[in-house]
Amino acid sequence: MTTGIATLGDGCRIAWALDGPEGAPVLMLSNSLGTTMEMWRPQLAAFAARFRILRYDTRGHGRSDAPPGGYGLDRLGRDAVELLDALGIDHVHFCGLSLGGMTGQWLGARAPDRIDRLILANTAAVMGPPSAWDTRIVTVRQQGMAALTDAILERWFTPEFRAVPERTSFVRDQLLATDPAGYAGCCAAIRDMDLRPLLNWIAAPTLVITGSRDPATPPADSALIVEAIPGARQVMLNAAHLSNVEQPEAFSTAVLDFLD
Repeated sequence: MTTGIATLGDGCRIAWALDGPEGAPVLMLSNSLGTTMEMWRPQLAAFAARFRILRYDTRGHGRSDAPPGGYGLDRLGRDAVELLDALGIDHVHFCGLSLGGMTGQWLGARAPDRIDRLILANTAAVMGPPSAWDTRIVTVRQQGMAALTDAILERWFTPEFRAVPERTSFVRDQLLATDPAGYAGCCAAIRDMDLRPLLNWIAAPTLVITGSRDPATPPADSALIVEAIPGARQVMLNAAHLSNVEQPEAFSTAVLDFLD
């Protein structure tokens, strides 16, 4: 594994890691709100056996900087493009989950020359109401991540999966370690986004992965994306929101089959 920090055009530093064989096609992975590149741990061995894996901590998360104030999807999308530029990578397959999938939608529409194939997992094109995000922003700024973590885990995993705490402990640790300013900044990006007008611009072959029991981005959100992106395919997994953690083998198989 090779790791580093890339400084972007606005001065924000983004942490990244590369795994897998040099010279292989690059698969870029983008994390959900409140996690880090470590959320992809269940997929890393399978993916890195066949691809050069580029993971990064989204702005506001992990070892990346967390600038104050609200972010936007345009900024998060440009972060991904500028990171590729910094690493000298022309084009990638892109897989993003939740917030990462929102970034993926932006990239597919706004930077189509950088995306070969696109995987959008447990995500949405619009996610309201804005008032709910405003409440979350105030809560995390005043009380920190501990005030939100239990409720988040209840939405991210089915009850039977949560029944074994060891299964979700590494995700809990990531949530609790997230900078509240970075979390709030990304909440603002989700609050303000509406990617629906861009979906039919996406020309890259697209796979949409859906959790059949996902209360955060339910199947109806996936259906909207599938219907709007020309030729998009869908895979439904028996999981809640973090389907790559709850159904790691099925998730990995769906992605690898699609990329083949």
